Amino acid sequence: MSLTAEELLAGSALEHEVALPAGLGGLSGSVTIRPLTVRDVQRIAHAAREDRELAAGLMIQQALVAPALTVEQAGRLPAGLARFLVDEVNRVSGIDTPRDRLAELVQTPLAKACFVLADEFGWTAEDVSAMTIGQILMYVEMSGRGAEVA
Repeated sequence: MSLTAEELLAGSALEHEVALPAGLGGLSGSVTIRPLTVRDVQRIAHAAREDRELAAGLMIQQALVAPALTVEQAGRLPAGLARFLVDEVNRVSGIDTPRDRLAELVQTPLAKACFVLADEFGWTAEDVSAMTIGQILMYVEMSGRGAEVA
């Protein structure tokens, strides 16, 4: 049975209610997302080129139906929540993130810095994600000099 063009395009209009997992930033409830279209993915790739954080923010902004967020607001989401939303957007869009790509992201210097700060100061990922790059670098430097200062 052959599908019509309308049937193929209907999938892009579907909306999915996604429950936030317990313990994700103390939030409970759900959001509504839609799959990304080919046009969305092309725009995101073009706009974000080398900036992964911008790409994630654009993906969330484009896919989040309710509540609607600006790109700036999506960029201020806690890192754990943003990662969850990107994973869900990928899932409903039929986009797969290869495991080696995920490992590459974890190995980035900023991700390593976040883990060092969480370990050294007992901060949560939300605490670290609320910091500026300058603050993160300052605390990483302080943790490295901890033995010298003491």
